[in-house]
Amino acid sequence: MAGDAQITTAEQAANDGVVLAFGWLQGAANRLEYILGRAIEQECGISHLMFEVLLILGRAGGPGMSMRAIGQERVLTTGGVTRLVDRMEAAGLVARDEDPGDRRGRLVRLTQLGEETVVRAARLHVENVQRHFLDALPAERREQFTRDLRTLSLAAGAALPRLR
Repeated sequence: MAGDAQITTAEQAANDGVVLAFGWLQGAANRLEYILGRAIEQECGISHLMFEVLLILGRAGGPGMSMRAIGQERVLTTGGVTRLVDRMEAAGLVARDEDPGDRRGRLVRLTQLGEETVVRAARLHVENVQRHFLDALPAERREQFTRDLRTLSLAAGAALPRLR
């Protein structure tokens, strides 16, 4: 499946195996994000991005995370994280507390409503991931496929520049 280093026409570019493989990955991810995100929004009243931030905060536990750390986890700018957390705080999903390790910093943590919302959304999400993603794959290849996706995600994450 190695790409053709001698691509000289638009037709060759459009039919290159590597270009097609990435397009299939991107197309599947975009469609699944739409399907799964729409279900979370309709059933739980939060966007898929909010759900992801709630999951990140759930993983962090304890006192929460800095805005910068959230931004780096989701590849968001500082302004993007601030606007998102503002909306989440207004909805009662998160709270900001003083950071004991940084007088100027604030930590974002889940509220009780945020905890309840992420649990409800995750239950729905697991059902939909199973139905729309895993069930589409041969059963004997699902586990290896998910490990391969993790490898790809880690490699892409390592290649990203750190946001400021």
